Amino acid sequence: MGGFRAASPLLSGAGAGAESDPRPAAAAPRVAMACVVASEVATVLAVMRRNVRWAGVPYGGGGRDGGGGDELLGHPLIAGLKSLRRRAASWGGTCRWRDEVDPLLYLHPFLDVVRSDETGAPITGAALLSLHKMLTLELVGPSAPNVAEAMGAIVDAVTGCRFEVTDPASEEAVLARVLQVLLASVRGRAAPALTNRHVCAIVSTCFRVVQQAGTKGELLQRVSRQTMQEVIRCVFARLPDLDTTVVADDKVRLATLNCICADTFVLQIGSCRNKGLGAEEIENGRSDYVCLNNSGDEVGTASGIVQDKAMMEQFGVPCMVEILQFLCSLLNIAEDIEVNPRINPIDFDEDVPLFALGLVNSAIELSASSIHRHPKLLAFVQDELFRNLMNFGLSMSPLILTTVCSIVFTLFYHLRHELKLQMEAFFSCVILRLAQNRYGASYQQQEVALEALVDFCRQKEFMSEMYANMDCDLQCSNIFEEVANLLSKSAFPVNSPLSALNVLASDGLIAVLQAMAEQTINAPRHHEQTVSEINEYFPFWQLKCESNNDPDQWVKFVNQQKGIKRKLMVGVEHFNRDKKKGFEFLQGAHLLPEKLDPHNVALFFRHTPGLDKNLLGDYLGNHDEFSIQVLHEFARTFDFKEMNLDAALRLFLETFRLPGESQKIQRILEAFSERYYEQSPQIFVNIDAALVLSYSVILLNTDQHNVRVKKKMTEEDFIRNNRRINGGNDLPREFLSDIYHSICRNEIKTIPEQGAGCSEMTFSRWVDLMWKSKKTSAYIACDSCPYLDHDMFSIMAGPAVAAISVVFDNVEHEEVLTRCIDGFLSVAKLAAFYHLDDVLNDLVVVLCKFTTLLNTSYIDDPVTAYGEDTKARMATEAVFTIATTYGDHIRSGWRNIIDCVLKLHKMGLLPAHLTGDTADDQDSSESLPSKLASSAATPPVLPASVPKKSYGLMDRFSQLLYYDAEEPMSQPSEEQLVAQHNALETAKKCELSTIFNESKFLQADSLSDLARALVQAAGRPQKITSSLDDEGTAVFCLELLITVTLNNRDRIVLLWQGVYEHIAHIVQSTVMPCNLVEKAVFGLLHICQRLLPYKENLVDDLLRSLQLILKLDARVADAYCENITLEVTRLVKANATHIKSQMGWRTIISLICVTARHPDASDAGFEALVFIMSEGSHLSPANFVLSVEASRQFAESRLGSTERSIHALNLISDSVNCLMWWTREVKEAGGEANRILEGIAEMWLRLLQALRKVCTDQREEVRNHALLLLHRCLVVDGISVSSSTWLMSFDIIFQLLDELLEIVQNYSPKDYRNMEISLLHAVKLLCKVFLQSLGDLSAHSGFGKLWLEVLDMIEKFMKVKVRGRRAEKLKEAIPELVKNILMVMKASGILSKASTSENSLWEATWLQVNKISPLLQLEVFPDNEGDKETQGEQNKLDTPAQSDRNAEQ
Repeated sequence: MGGFRAASPLLSGAGAGAESDPRPAAAAPRVAMACVVASEVATVLAVMRRNVRWAGVPYGGGGRDGGGGDELLGHPLIAGLKSLRRRAASWGGTCRWRDEVDPLLYLHPFLDVVRSDETGAPITGAALLSLHKMLTLELVGPSAPNVAEAMGAIVDAVTGCRFEVTDPASEEAVLARVLQVLLASVRGRAAPALTNRHVCAIVSTCFRVVQQAGTKGELLQRVSRQTMQEVIRCVFARLPDLDTTVVADDKVRLATLNCICADTFVLQIGSCRNKGLGAEEIENGRSDYVCLNNSGDEVGTASGIVQDKAMMEQFGVPCMVEILQFLCSLLNIAEDIEVNPRINPIDFDEDVPLFALGLVNSAIELSASSIHRHPKLLAFVQDELFRNLMNFGLSMSPLILTTVCSIVFTLFYHLRHELKLQMEAFFSCVILRLAQNRYGASYQQQEVALEALVDFCRQKEFMSEMYANMDCDLQCSNIFEEVANLLSKSAFPVNSPLSALNVLASDGLIAVLQAMAEQTINAPRHHEQTVSEINEYFPFWQLKCESNNDPDQWVKFVNQQKGIKRKLMVGVEHFNRDKKKGFEFLQGAHLLPEKLDPHNVALFFRHTPGLDKNLLGDYLGNHDEFSIQVLHEFARTFDFKEMNLDAALRLFLETFRLPGESQKIQRILEAFSERYYEQSPQIFVNIDAALVLSYSVILLNTDQHNVRVKKKMTEEDFIRNNRRINGGNDLPREFLSDIYHSICRNEIKTIPEQGAGCSEMTFSRWVDLMWKSKKTSAYIACDSCPYLDHDMFSIMAGPAVAAISVVFDNVEHEEVLTRCIDGFLSVAKLAAFYHLDDVLNDLVVVLCKFTTLLNTSYIDDPVTAYGEDTKARMATEAVFTIATTYGDHIRSGWRNIIDCVLKLHKMGLLPAHLTGDTADDQDSSESLPSKLASSAATPPVLPASVPKKSYGLMDRFSQLLYYDAEEPMSQPSEEQLVAQHNALETAKKCELSTIFNESKFLQADSLSDLARALVQAAGRPQKITSSLDDEGTAVFCLELLITVTLNNRDRIVLLWQGVYEHIAHIVQSTVMPCNLVEKAVFGLLHICQRLLPYKENLVDDLLRSLQLILKLDARVADAYCENITLEVTRLVKANATHIKSQMGWRTIISLICVTARHPDASDAGFEALVFIMSEGSHLSPANFVLSVEASRQFAESRLGSTERSIHALNLISDSVNCLMWWTREVKEAGGEANRILEGIAEMWLRLLQALRKVCTDQREEVRNHALLLLHRCLVVDGISVSSSTWLMSFDIIFQLLDELLEIVQNYSPKDYRNMEISLLHAVKLLCKVFLQSLGDLSAHSGFGKLWLEVLDMIEKFMKVKVRGRRAEKLKEAIPELVKNILMVMKASGILSKASTSENSLWEATWLQVNKISPLLQLEVFPDNEGDKETQGEQNKLDTPAQSDRNAEQ
């Protein structure tokens, strides 16, 4: 046998190679195939000859030899084999094996050997091996003649295999080869030729072998189970290729495989274990036969099997349904199997269902995607298969539970659209029940359930579809909410360290959040749809979605349903407290009609979860007419078709608690009996029969399950109690017996569980579920768009953040930490996307705590500690990722973020450019004063008086470099250096500068909160000195605040008030120079400089803020005056055209004026003033007087040179040109010219006043130059000066002259040198101005008084003594000046005897003139002219021009 078998592979290989050879020579394949057949025949014959029965050797004499040999040679088995050998050799010509030779011709001899009970195990095994080889070499091809008969014959022969047992080893070998042949039958290309019956036979035979292998070797056990797995896979792998119309109209009798297999298998298992086939019989010296098909005759000829049309067709859906039915029945049979003593009962209890579930799993994995195309298969999966999965879902075995969850997961993936309520039941009654430890589940069960739940959560559409189909369905549980709450609670460790379950639950939450976050990319914003309120009642229980494929339709539908469901839940709470208030609320919400009707109330009771079942039972049992109507309507909501009475009663009583009062019980049972009789009239003749039996069932239930009842009712008692109740006749004994045993095994719970979910799935509840599944709304498939994620995220955000935070806080594994960070970032993304700012801010607060940057405890080496803390660094990166990405939605969280930034700053981990200006401001920063520029470019430094602490890496390296070599110091270890490097890298990755430099993109509310956080973080000390402990923090916050302000110039209105108040507090609280006030002052100037060109409406506010500089403490102002002036100069040069208001100019010029008295800043201040006043380019009515006054102060300042003072005076004098221009423009423009001209005249007077003040300067050059300029400004032409204005100008002149006289008389000549010249200039100024204004003043009523005052002043100057003696120059010049005036007055007719009636001016004039020079009257009015008549007005001369000519003379 060994030699033949060794040669077979060579022949088969040659045959395969020859057959695949594309050459035209056809003889090679034929010879090869013939060789294969011949080889296998020879092998089988050789094995047979090894047995004495078939060896052909006679036992006695020669005569018997011949006879015995002839008889042996004529045996049908040997004859058939030898005949096949001859025929195979003779086949030739054009014959083609696969297409023309009937396979039965070369299969029958081998099949006969397999079926024969005369052969032993080795012979049968050899024949089976030959069949296996022919099938694997595909000698039986799909196109062969009579292939169906051939494949059927193979299956029939192998499944009916009979052989004589000689030893256990050979028996196991035969069984293994049986499995090989059966597997090859369903695996080969000819497998489609098999019929449904044959496939069922293959499965049943494989199972028999599996059962028989239980008492055999471990190898056979493993091989048999694996083979059956492969057979199931091969069968169900064909489902996707089946045509859905093949079996659409055929009816498959559901009991076929159960009749063939299930009951037979129970007998088979029992017989195999009771008989103990194998070793025991061998030891007793007896030989026996093995027949795989104990009921073989029944398989071939049983009534209804062969004749079943569907089972005789080519295999397809019918056999698959039967196989699944068999596997489900196997799950139930396992409970009743008698366990062999040699098998561990626990292992067997787990082994049998686990094996069956494994087969189901294999079948579902390969066929689930196509099951929905086959209604019969789908119906079985929906009902029986899923019900069995529910039952085994609560198994104590983790392996069984895992397998069940795997099957359900596969079904969910492919068939969730057809398994809506089944999935809800599985999650409610299995997953959620086991995953919660309060229901008594073991740790292993919790772990498996939670793992399964997390697998579901990793499906991106799972939670969305659960919410849409369950939470938004009025009759379903809130699966989404329950799952989210379960995962959140399961992440919290309870009185123990963090466990794998906690981490697993957090993984589920994170998976859900990440899936939702990814969906925000496809954002149609359907979540923003508003659902209209219900204004009137409508039958919403029957509401259906118009289109499940149109998101606009189904999103509106589910949102409406969810709104109704929320109100219903509120109504339930009210009802459970007070029925009347509950109805009132529901009527007010239009969920019940204004006038209650029994039908709608019954629907509310039937379909609303969470109702108090005690209250419901009492209400339904009430005797009032309305309650009775509600009760009957409530009963009509049940479907009791094809349901036993006990099952119907269980279902009915599970919805409420049966009251204790007999009358209420009677009313309730009457309603139940009426409904049951209505749907099952074939059992009872009237309603009374159903009512009596219902009562009897209730009594039996109490009798059997009440511990107080000692003597239990027997079956006979129950049957006897129910005699003649069916219209005087007895009910069928079997019917009553079934009810009795059902009640005994399973109690009817008259006190059902409160609540909606997490209760066991009873058979009655399952029947009700199947009835509801036919009426429930269609399953809604959610694609990758976040239609409902807004509401979902709102529900789970808070608990999810808390759960992930707990895990993050208690775990150290970096991979878990990374997943938690991903979860946090997903929450941030969702919160920002759906504008849930509170969620985002709470998340920021949580993460900031994990950074450890907010810890107030002292750490000796904070940088190293931070660098070694991976969790803290990861949290830090997450915080600032959120801040830079979703800053628009951060509100209160900014304070925590700023605190983290400050801590990083104190640790020295932030880059120097963190608060750099924006790109468009780099040019301006280059021109800053050196001190200020260096301050802006470097990180804040602590004051010199404060010992500097070494926080950062650079500080540490500096210490290492500059410490005294003799001083002992500790070198940082390699671990410390790595930690410090990690800390620096973390700070670099955070990109903190982006928060402030890109703050212009923040929303208004977020920007305001950011600025407010910076102000709060900086603090508000009452008194700031140079020794402020946390000055570095305040300076850093101020820099950040200024950066934010500069980057938001378009929205400065949002920030300005807070920024101004903060800087004002710093300025007003500072009494000594320090870095903080310096940053505040120059930051304020920088803000004004940057914003003035862009914000015309804020120019005044910005410039008004600069008044804070004027309020600086004197010591502070003195320290920074020069740089302040430089900044003001830059501001003026850049923004002079933007300053329009007088207030703004007053502020600017006030700052300039301050510098006039400062030795270092005066030059820069004067430069700014020159820029304003030079050529009047930037002078305006708003700043004219202010500028003139500022020039006066610089002219009077002794800090600058005399040339600068003279330059300042020239600026004042030149500004008169502006007055002349403005006057000309006003006259040309017309309109309200007088008022404007008066204003110009007023400015002229202010200019004169300014010059007057400088005319008394101690410096001779400045004083004399001021007098000359004053003269020039007084006699300027082009300014409209009224007579009253002239009079006021003379007041200025008189004041000047009085001051000069006082200086001469009271001050030392050393202080005021050459005053005589100044007095001469002054008296000339008086005379010339009087002549200039004579024409305007002569007609004025006060002219006489003015004239006398002029003469009086001239008299004073005439008499003044300089250095103790009269001034000769004045004495010489004054008479001539007075003479010129008198001559002009004479010529103009102003001075004459006839000029007035009383001639008072004439007399007063000469009275005064004579005091000055007595000879002037004669010179002006000689005697011959004294009596002449005064000339008239028509002879008046042009006195101003004439006086000028006289002055020149």
